[in-house]
Amino acid sequence: MNYRDRITIETGKRGGRPCIRNMRISVYDVLDWLASGMNEEEILHDYPELTREDIKACLDFAADRERRLTAVGA
Repeated sequence: MNYRDRITIETGKRGGRPCIRNMRISVYDVLDWLASGMNEEEILHDYPELTREDIKACLDFAADRERRLTAVGA
């Protein structure tokens, strides 16, 4: 699975933040939930429109972004 198949960016939605499958749930939301201590099962229970693949896509997106930022700063 490629995160680019799940992560979308629309200028007028959520301030242009990367979102999941054209929904209003952003990558930042998912990462924030994980960072605050929610686990995958809790997120999927609270947001049944999400899938495990969506959560993985958010993590892959963040890792890729970090790699690109690090490469630019090197």
